[in-house]
Amino acid sequence: MSDPTPSTMKWLADLKQGRPATFARLFEHFRPRLRRMVELRLDPRVAGRVDPSDVLQETYLDAEQRVFEYVANPEVELYVWLRSQTWDRLVMLQRRHLGAQCRAVGRERVALPVASSVVLAGQLVADQTSPSQDAVRAEVCARVKEAVERLEDEDREVILLRHFEGLSNLETAQALGLTPSGASMRYGRALVRLKEGLTAGGFAEGSST
Repeated sequence: MSDPTPSTMKWLADLKQGRPATFARLFEHFRPRLRRMVELRLDPRVAGRVDPSDVLQETYLDAEQRVFEYVANPEVELYVWLRSQTWDRLVMLQRRHLGAQCRAVGRERVALPVASSVVLAGQLVADQTSPSQDAVRAEVCARVKEAVERLEDEDREVILLRHFEGLSNLETAQALGLTPSGASMRYGRALVRLKEGLTAGGFAEGSST
């Protein structure tokens, strides 16, 4: 694992010392981020049957059994490892409910948060920095969702990871199997293409922040 963050180094040190409560504490520390990922990727067709809390609980039980394998060879940031465990559990649960109907998780059906969509639109195009009316916000979110869904897979995924899941550039690079510079370049390129999609959809041109 390259350049671990101080927080990751502390978690790893505590885990290596075999402190029994360490994993529970670190999972709670990362729970809000993991839940955000699940809520973003959860297929609406199973949202009434699969609760994000259940996904995280099953992830916790699985990861608790595997965490010492990770500690022995931590090739990625601790959050990236936990996210991959959560992703696998989410895929399994959705396939259990959808069977052959289940496509790649997050490929076609994502629930983009309204607030994050508005912020992203405001960063990319003019006159959309702080829409306050509910109708305007809903329109902005719908257009961002449409523009994101039109992106190529690699552009779409890096936007979801960086902006909507809130991964750092290092975490994104590790999640995608890229170098940090490669992840940064991909994100920048994806933002350009997303802006082009938004402006083509009727948003005003403007400079990004």
